[in-house]
Amino acid sequence: MHKPPSIAFAKLSAAPKKGAVAILVAQDASMAGSVSPLDPTGSIAKAIAAAKFKGGFATTLDIWAPDGTDLDRFALLGAGTPDKRDENGWMRLGGSAWPLLRKADTAAVVLDLAEGAPDENAAAAFALGLLLRSYVFDKYKSRKDAKGKGSDEDNGKPKLSKLTIHCADPSAAKKAFGDIEAVMGGVFLARDLVNEPANTLGPVEFADRAKELEGLGVTVEVLAEKEMKKLGMGALLGVAQGSPRGARLVVMHWNGGKGKDKPIAFVGKGVTFDTGGNSMKPASGMEDMKGDMGGAAAVTGLVHALASRKAKANVVGIIGLVENAVDGHAQRPGDIVTSMSGQTIEVLNTDAEGRLVLADALWYCNERFEPQFMVNLATLTGAIMVALGQHHAGLFSNDDDLAGKLAAVGMATGEKLWRMPLGAEYDKLIDSKNADMKNIGGRYGGAIIAAQFLQRFVKETPWAHLDIAGTAMGSPASDTNTSWGSGFGVRLLDRLVRDHYEA
Repeated sequence: MHKPPSIAFAKLSAAPKKGAVAILVAQDASMAGSVSPLDPTGSIAKAIAAAKFKGGFATTLDIWAPDGTDLDRFALLGAGTPDKRDENGWMRLGGSAWPLLRKADTAAVVLDLAEGAPDENAAAAFALGLLLRSYVFDKYKSRKDAKGKGSDEDNGKPKLSKLTIHCADPSAAKKAFGDIEAVMGGVFLARDLVNEPANTLGPVEFADRAKELEGLGVTVEVLAEKEMKKLGMGALLGVAQGSPRGARLVVMHWNGGKGKDKPIAFVGKGVTFDTGGNSMKPASGMEDMKGDMGGAAAVTGLVHALASRKAKANVVGIIGLVENAVDGHAQRPGDIVTSMSGQTIEVLNTDAEGRLVLADALWYCNERFEPQFMVNLATLTGAIMVALGQHHAGLFSNDDDLAGKLAAVGMATGEKLWRMPLGAEYDKLIDSKNADMKNIGGRYGGAIIAAQFLQRFVKETPWAHLDIAGTAMGSPASDTNTSWGSGFGVRLLDRLVRDHYEA
């Protein structure tokens, strides 16, 4: 697992003397006050003037080995105008600082601006953004340097192991950062799971990783195929029947709230590899289907985050883990399966498998736990990317209050959602002449039809479906993430719990 640099906070007056230093500069502001304590000879100020650096948001200026100081590197990071510096803006600035400092032995950042030093929440958000950007998945890198040792350059590993952030109130910043650091651990776990190759992370191995959360105080149950068959989970097991790797349903309980409170529930699709089954996907790009468990990864990362920060809420996380493979036992187009709900499904396309997994997982969650609400996450459809691209996930819900809360925390965290429609006109498109429903509709509205399918398994419980196909894997690089697996959903849902559902 990736090991990020440790973060320390110090007073602004304790100016760093050695290593690499980054200083924030507001747009078009005077830099003399911030720079002068580190620039006894004026060489840094001269370089800044020559470069005509203006401090635009996330712009940078690098000065190597400035004359008259013991600093190895000096960098300016433009903080832009105040309207750019909301919580997500501070995270983006932190992420932008990482490339400036990652190769240093020691490094510091000075958070001071012409209009005053930012508060402890801004300092904590800056630190989180920097750490999120620091993530690399290098577990399988084995290239060696001439001395037979792992090369940092070859493996893309940073050298930096400790960073000091100089801010107005170090104690308050450290306290604010405590919970944020726990959330970062959940994001990194989700990224690790999505990035892991399918040959090393099948349903059983994924369940084992979830079982490790018991070390944080989470109660974890793992249901094997025998138990699921007894429960009548024909939809989920139908997807798994072509693979020699057995299916699993994992139930994670975090009981941090009052004993009498009904839990809130999160459900994740965990197809550890998706060939498409007999409705096979084209070979080009199929390797990306190791990430078709991004929803399950996000739920597992979320439970990790909540347990790590001792969230005062009762939470259930459920993940359905299968491999959608092809052999003589695999499900065929035209097969009819019976879900745990008793509803029958005509499987017209075996590549529309995630909704079958979620159908049984959602029904099981609702029947057993009677939660306040359910949110499911799934890399469910390519159609959502056609509609929204890769900068928003699709939000479908039967409850306006829940949908509004999700949209708001999405804007706050930068994990943005866009609400999509549901309706009877779409629902009738999955009616089947041979069964209660079919698993695909017509050519258009594929993401909506998938959501309509799921809605048939939630009854009247408030519910939201997040289609994260465009945001959980292979999403565009950003200021806070350059990893193929993004961990999308962990920060979003942690904020939902924190802002609205903690005691």
